[in-house]
Parts: sequence; structure tokens; C-alpha cells
Amino acid sequence: MRTLFLVISHGAMLAVGFGLGVYWLPILTAPPPPTASELAAVVNSQRFEGMFRRDLKDSDALHWGEGKVLIGATSIALQGSLSPGPDYKLYLSPEFVESEAEFKRLKASMVQVGDVKTFHNFTVPLPATIDPAKYKAVIIWCETFSEFITAAKYQ
Repeated sequence: MRTLFLVISHGAMLAVGFGLGVYWLPILTAPPPPTASELAAVVNSQRFEGMFRRDLKDSDALHWGEGKVLIGATSIALQGSLSPGPDYKLYLSPEFVESEAEFKRLKASMVQVGDVKTFHNFTVPLPATIDPAKYKAVIIWCETFSEFITAAKYQ
């Protein structure tokens, strides 16, 4: 009986530790957020604008974003916050989506722009080969866990 209790209690602590690690490791290893001048450069070259909101269909207490998304000539920026997590990717989508099912259905028609590594403000370089005018929404997606984080319609 004692052995069973130890196995269960140690297993539970291992699960809690893993969960805390998944949450805190991205925060601890995140690079510094962009400077005010880096954000200003995107604002000055802004072509499109959208808003991340917490009240989207598949956003929840652990998967959310809020703030202004700016699409500039050479980068995409957020003036706001994202819930912390690992392996976030920024996509441009031909349609606005707000759920994992919608994202998975349209993923083949989306373009992955780059990695999101900071959770309070970010800038992601926009490759010259991607024309944001051909898309309508910005999506943040967690590749590792296939989780919808947030989205913003910009046109």
C-alpha cells in the first residue's frame, strides 16, 4: 500500500512539474521584447491593422492574445500580450478563424511567416516573398501542442 501511495504521489508531482515547466520555460528563455523604436518602425510603415481579442471561440485562460497587430512593409508587430507558451508560429490566413478546427481546415491555404518568441509585444520579420494583401487575418498557433492561441482580422 505504501509503495502504491509513493508511486501515485511521485507521479502526480512529476505531472505538476512538467506542466509548470511547459508554462515557465518559454517565459524564462524568451528574448527581450522589441524596443519602442523597433515597434515605431512598424507603425511608420503600417499597411494593415487588426486586434487580438481574448473572447474568441477557442481562446481560453491559457491560450489568448490581446492588443493591436500591425502589418508593416517588412515586419508584423504586436502592441499587446500573448499567453506564454512554447513554439508559437505566426500565420497569415485567407480567412479569419477562431478555432482549432477552422485553423486545421485552412492550414494548407495559409502561409507561415515566422516564430513568435516574446509574449509582451513582438515583431516578426515579413519575408519579401509574402504579400499580406493576399490574406485577411493573422493567426498565432502553437505547433507543438496544436493549440489555437489567437487571431486578428485585418482586412
